[in-house]
Amino acid sequence: MAAPDSELKTLHEFAVELARAAMRTIAGSSPQPATAGTKADAADWVTPYDREVERLTRDEIARRFPDHRVVGEEYGGGAGDGFMWYVDPIDGTTNFVHGLPWSSFSLAGFDETGVAVGVVADPARGEILSAVRGGGAFADGLPVSCRPVSSLAGEVLLTEWSKNRPWPGMFAVLTEVSDRFAATRIMGSCALALASVGAGRAAGALIPGRYDLWDVAAGALIAKEGGALVHGRDGVSGGVPEDGILAAAPGVADEVWQLWRAAA
Repeated sequence: MAAPDSELKTLHEFAVELARAAMRTIAGSSPQPATAGTKADAADWVTPYDREVERLTRDEIARRFPDHRVVGEEYGGGAGDGFMWYVDPIDGTTNFVHGLPWSSFSLAGFDETGVAVGVVADPARGEILSAVRGGGAFADGLPVSCRPVSSLAGEVLLTEWSKNRPWPGMFAVLTEVSDRFAATRIMGSCALALASVGAGRAAGALIPGRYDLWDVAAGALIAKEGGALVHGRDGVSGGVPEDGILAAAPGVADEVWQLWRAAA
C-alpha cells in the first residue's frame, strides 16, 4: 500500500536526517588509496567509511522503523514486501579515495507505488538535495527546479562511464553534443549527476550504462520532482528504467533522447 502524504513527509525528513549524519562521517574522514581496498577489480574501490556510513544508516533505520528493509551496496539485502530503502553510502568512491570533490551519499525509499523519497548529499558542498513524491525537489530545504531551456546549445549534459568503461555509442554522443555547442561532463557519481538536473545545474543527465537502484533511484526522483522528464531508452516514463536513464529539462529531453537513440 502506498504511503499517505503525511507519512511521506515524515520519511522525507528522516531521510534528510540520515543524509546529514552521513555527511558528518564522510566530511570527517581522511581517505587515501593506500588505506582503501578494492572489490570486483582494481577500479572498484571501497573504504572503511563506505562501510561505516552504511552500518550507521542501517542501524538508524532499524531503530526508527524496525519493519523496514534495507538494501545497500556494501552489505546487500533482499527485496520483499513493505517499505524498502536502497542506500549507496558513498557514490563516487574513486573520487572520494583520491580526494576529488564529487561524491555523494544516496538513499531512496520505495513503497509499493515506487520511489517515494530520495536524498543525495554532497559532502564537498555541505548540501543535501532531496525530493518527496508529489511534493517537489529541494536543496537544503529550499525548492529547486530544472533549467528553463529549449536547446542544448550553451548547456551542460552530464553522463557517466559504465563502471569504468564507455557505454555503446558514448563517443558519438559526446561528439554530437560538442557539435551543438554544448558541454559534456563526466564527474563520477550517477546519483549526483541526476540530482543536479533537478537542481537546475545541468540541462540533462544521460546514464545508459550498468547501475544498481542505490546508484540512481534517489537522483532520478529529485530530477523528476524538479520538473525534469525521466525515462529509459524506450522513451517510456515511470519507475526507474532498467535500460538506461535519461533525465532532462523538458525543453531538451527529446533532443538528448534522439542523440542517444541515434548513437547506439
